[in-house]
Amino acid sequence: MSNDDKQFESAAVEQEASGKGGLSQEELDELVASTDTGGRSPTGPIGTFLLLVALSWSLFQLWVASPLPFMVGFGVFNQADTRAFHLAFALFLAFLAYPAQRSPFQLGLAIAVPALLTAFFMIGAKDGTPVWWIPLVGIGVIGAVLLGSPKDRIPAWEWALAILGAGAALYIYFYSDSIAQRVGAPIMQDFVVAVVGILLLLEATRRSLGPALMIVATVFLAYTFLGPYMPSIIAHKGNSLSEVVNHQWITTEGVFGIALGVSASFVFLFVLFGSLLDRAGAGNYFIQVAFSLMGHMRGGPAKAAVVSSAMTGLISGSSIANVVTTGTFTIPLMKKVGFSSEKAGAVEVASSVNGQIMPPVMGAAAFLMVEYVGIPYFDVVKHAFVPALISYIALVYIVHLEAMKANMQGLPRAVEPKPWVAWLISTSFIIAMICALSFAVYYLMGWIRPAFPDTAGYIVFGMLIVAYIFLLYIASKQPPLKQEDPNAPVTKLPEPGPTVKSGLHYILPVVVLVWALMVDRLSPGLSAFWAASFMIFILITQRPLMAIMRNAGNIGAEIRNGFIDLLEGLVAGARNMIGIGIATATAGIIVGAVSQTGVGSALADVVEVLSGGNIMAILVLTAILSLILGMGLPTTANYIVVSALLAPVIVTLGQQNGLIVPLIAVHLFVFYFGIMADVTPPVGLASFAAAAVSGGDPIRTGVVAFFYSLRTAALPFLFIFNTDLLLIDVGWLQGIFVFVTATLAMLLFAAATQGFFLTRNRIYETIALLLIAFTFFRPGFWMDMVAPPYDPVPPAEIEQAMERADPGQDLRLTISGLNAIGEPITFTALLPVLEGETGADRLAAAGVEYLNNDGKIVIDNVTFDSPAQKAGLDWDQTITELKVPIEQPSKYFMYLPALLVLALVVFLQRGRARRQPAEA
Repeated sequence: MSNDDKQFESAAVEQEASGKGGLSQEELDELVASTDTGGRSPTGPIGTFLLLVALSWSLFQLWVASPLPFMVGFGVFNQADTRAFHLAFALFLAFLAYPAQRSPFQLGLAIAVPALLTAFFMIGAKDGTPVWWIPLVGIGVIGAVLLGSPKDRIPAWEWALAILGAGAALYIYFYSDSIAQRVGAPIMQDFVVAVVGILLLLEATRRSLGPALMIVATVFLAYTFLGPYMPSIIAHKGNSLSEVVNHQWITTEGVFGIALGVSASFVFLFVLFGSLLDRAGAGNYFIQVAFSLMGHMRGGPAKAAVVSSAMTGLISGSSIANVVTTGTFTIPLMKKVGFSSEKAGAVEVASSVNGQIMPPVMGAAAFLMVEYVGIPYFDVVKHAFVPALISYIALVYIVHLEAMKANMQGLPRAVEPKPWVAWLISTSFIIAMICALSFAVYYLMGWIRPAFPDTAGYIVFGMLIVAYIFLLYIASKQPPLKQEDPNAPVTKLPEPGPTVKSGLHYILPVVVLVWALMVDRLSPGLSAFWAASFMIFILITQRPLMAIMRNAGNIGAEIRNGFIDLLEGLVAGARNMIGIGIATATAGIIVGAVSQTGVGSALADVVEVLSGGNIMAILVLTAILSLILGMGLPTTANYIVVSALLAPVIVTLGQQNGLIVPLIAVHLFVFYFGIMADVTPPVGLASFAAAAVSGGDPIRTGVVAFFYSLRTAALPFLFIFNTDLLLIDVGWLQGIFVFVTATLAMLLFAAATQGFFLTRNRIYETIALLLIAFTFFRPGFWMDMVAPPYDPVPPAEIEQAMERADPGQDLRLTISGLNAIGEPITFTALLPVLEGETGADRLAAAGVEYLNNDGKIVIDNVTFDSPAQKAGLDWDQTITELKVPIEQPSKYFMYLPALLVLALVVFLQRGRARRQPAEA
């Protein structure tokens, strides 16, 4: 358990012992700081200096993301240079903002890791490199930790660590020319900088993120050096210190690889955008709107907690910060209407962690997927949206079921709305409004760009300014939103109308973001820059304009306060990025080790041996490994690790066992299970944070949150087998149909796992609900049993099969051959049927030439970059099995028996519900 875990747990235990319902705001701020922004905030000149460094980082990132450097011809940085400065800022601030933890476990780790790595570095120095200096570096790092690390000041040795860390990161910037001339042949200077950099990066990781990621990265570095001594199934030749230094630090394969590049190019801007939005008051606005609209329902505070966490999760990259930010308000209110401490905390945990799977940010994983999967950012958002939205709807329903079981009531309304208004509010979700906003921008404003190609930007900016002034005028006529005290007696909820009107201008930066991403199709980084720029404009102007519109006077003070808000937002954005910057760099060590050692294929062999080739067992084992690897890791590092190690496992083993899955589905699968580690005991940092707020038991909170999150755990298995859920090759009408049926299925699954539908379930009703939910999710499973979708034919008839099939269909081939290292392999491939008069023409169009050796079909040649090559076909492979698609009844016919069984369950439960009221 990390020091942060212990801090959360001890805080929760003290809470329970003292009988208090929550920590003080100061204690909660300290908890968030210890995990997100750094627990050390010195005052005086040193504090001012740290503020200026953080401010400089934000300004630097805005500069490199903007078009200004190219316009003025100054300050243009290439990707490698930007990554170097990004990591330098992160390392410098990590040592100054995060004091070294002094718990026995943390202290032991701070000593053991440098000592072990010193030994491994010396073992790896096989090419005559002098090693006398390596122990001195290790002793220096250990000594700096042992000397102590007070929270109220920064000692000289920590200044030294910060300067050395930043210098090691900037080395590839200042010496880029000379490094380029000796690629693969590091000199003594390179060795020293890389060893110092790696040791300091791991120490910064321990301070800012806890022990988990540091331990994992150390294990992979040890594996890199000790390959020959590993068990045969995962053994490799081993790498020298020269190879590791070159791969991990001097080039962009390891620490300075894609992950750090995404952090520097995209993630920082989105985190900064979220920080500025929150500083402007949007976070409190989201919470108040959710409560005004949903607080009156059964278990209303819990439902409002889910919706407000969904909205703040859109702009937040941290589950823990989300828990504490919204939880300080929502958890006490949930307890007031009847939720236990554990259930109140679990609802907040489940909804906050779910914010990490919600586009557009997805805890920064969305931008990493762009690079790793190789598809546009808009496609990543499109594929991830439906499962995330369904998961949130199901969580609201789970809260409703909990309220029904306990016969809870909502909070009193401020105003009783008209019946049709109440119905509209109760059946709408705020998150769906954001989706509608995206479509409105795309379709209602999208015509501006083609109609006015040269002036569209100015027209849109003018429209935004007019809309901003108009919405700000509306907000000025409403009473100001206040941060409510959750421990004060609740007599009524905020009025929905005035609450919603008081912050509609916060939607405009989202309009800018959607326009840039969907209409102009700009890069995510440049889109976030324009959205952040508009947010800066709002921060500076909203206070003085509001004062003018309200005739409040003292406009000069409001202008000053606006600039103070901007300054604090820029600094907070940089400090929020320290952990993410460190995490992506350290995860780069793991990615570099995977590419250098080939451990990914070894891990696939391990999973294949354990699963026996069963595809469901492969997926379950991969899910468990993702959970284990994700324990204690922040979302960004979590995704990098599990995708680098486990995504190739599913692709390789799935193809060998007849399951061909789009790469985006595989990456979402491992991502979903990786973030489940934030919920799952014994690590589950978000559960400890929620327990610290609620005063409940952290382990029980985590267990309840895990059961609430079963719907999230079920979704990856479903979209692996039914990619319609990811809107892959799905039209608009079918997409709407898929969303409706999948939502119904998830609600039924939630009712089954919670043991309550219209009333308490009986065992056979739970089983029936699970089967109905599975049928709605995957109707093709049953239809394939009734009418198989493929007809097996002899491989020798491949030309005739090509001729009979319709263009656009796929032939299903089982291929035997050798892999890249000469080992036998069997896999399944889909060969597309293209246009052509004869089967031979269509085969040629697909890029395949073959030989028929007495009925044995051997691939003789595959055209470069052809559909056949993309499907995995290569020369000298043998087609052992051929299946041709045949006409099949619509899989949706299976909904009919499912609906009949559902009607029977409803009939049985309605009868019981009338006879006996719900029990607590």
